[in-house]
Amino acid sequence: MAIKAEHEIHSRRKGRNVGVGLMLAAFVVLVLALTFTKVTSGDFELPRAEELQ
Repeated sequence: MAIKAEHEIHSRRKGRNVGVGLMLAAFVVLVLALTFTKVTSGDFELPRAEELQ
């Protein structure tokens, strides 16, 4: 059974998938950085639960 050469559409699709993966990773890093910055700032407090009456 002969090994077929990769078709041109597969290489374009692979490049697009890598781009989408990098954008997703950048978004995750951005959300983590914003969360870390908010939590480590001095004015962050957990919301207080209202007392039951």
